[in-house]
Amino acid sequence: MNTKQIKGGVTAPLGFTASAIHCGIRKNKEKLDLALIKAEKPCAAAAVYTQNLVKGAPIAVTQRHIANGLAQAVICNSGIANTCNADGEEKAVQMAELAASALQIKAEDVIVASTGVIGMPLPIEPIASALPALASALSIEGGHAAAQAIMTTDTKPKELAIELEISGKPVRIGGIAKGSGMIHPNMATMLSFITTDAAIAPAILQEALNEAVAVSFNMISIDGDTSTNDMVSILASGRAGNAEIAERNADYDAFAQGLTLLCRQLSKEIAKDGEGATKLLICRTEGASDESAAKQIAKAVICSSLVKTAMFGSDANWGRVLCAIGYAGVPCDISRIDLSFSSSAGSIEVCKNGAGIPFDEDTAKAILSQEEIIIAISLNQGTGSAEAYGCDLTYEYVKINGDYRT
Repeated sequence: MNTKQIKGGVTAPLGFTASAIHCGIRKNKEKLDLALIKAEKPCAAAAVYTQNLVKGAPIAVTQRHIANGLAQAVICNSGIANTCNADGEEKAVQMAELAASALQIKAEDVIVASTGVIGMPLPIEPIASALPALASALSIEGGHAAAQAIMTTDTKPKELAIELEISGKPVRIGGIAKGSGMIHPNMATMLSFITTDAAIAPAILQEALNEAVAVSFNMISIDGDTSTNDMVSILASGRAGNAEIAERNADYDAFAQGLTLLCRQLSKEIAKDGEGATKLLICRTEGASDESAAKQIAKAVICSSLVKTAMFGSDANWGRVLCAIGYAGVPCDISRIDLSFSSSAGSIEVCKNGAGIPFDEDTAKAILSQEEIIIAISLNQGTGSAEAYGCDLTYEYVKINGDYRT
């Protein structure tokens, strides 16, 4: 599959515009806090949601709205999560209705999302006041502002667009994402809004999204906390003009691979921007009995607080990695495991056949002092492989979350 990265994010595919504004939900007037994405016409739609039993009110509304496989717009606020509020669903419905009125579309065609502090009432008045200006500001150039408006503790916006060929037609997939803390597999405290101009049926679009999320967003862990408002949604405008993808065939495979590529890259951007993080950690596990086992082990390692703190200190404490493998719940022969660390500064083996081998500590420290670290595990017991994404655990994480509400 030939793909290339192109300029833009969520508005790179044909048929989409976006905008953002500071409406007043967040106290800092310099922070955008309301984003809008609009398609020219109703699109095939799909979404995946948090597995937390406590779910944000916008999720229930969005699930109802896209039950028919169609949507035309996304509205998202940051600052307040609209979760655990008695009037939460009422406010989420109002957000959809206000957006629909400003865009002159059906309220049932609006995806609603919120992110921020849990348990605080969401004021609807600032949203109502801002929507006319927000709708008027929609443009192809507005994708970057939308990426900024959905941020909470993120230090930078996350956006990407790629182009590939399907049925001889150039097809674009673009996306924005947010997430920095309360991030853990099974969807994390993250939101991602993806668009594509591919022609694809809603049911098959949902399948492709499920597959992509399983190996990307669901393989992230920042701090082990699964959030309440997580959502990944995708809208497909069909503007690319390819033959509609309505079944699993070569065109589906190409689209699914492109979508997975995009989601994996956005996942890495989220992991790299973890609250207080200084390093992106990638755990590559191979040689497992199957893919499921590889995923479980990679997740266990990336979730380990002791591994994360060792990486923060550039300490090649490889025993912590083996410890995490041992409690991952996957039967494996420890005596066959090989382990190495690598980065832009090189690679170093630290464990062979389940036992430590001599290595130069200064070289290891130099390797682990880089901004992106790969923890490479070879189980040598099968063909299963997987990647998980995380970050180091630093003093700053505690500072950020010690006074998150204030």
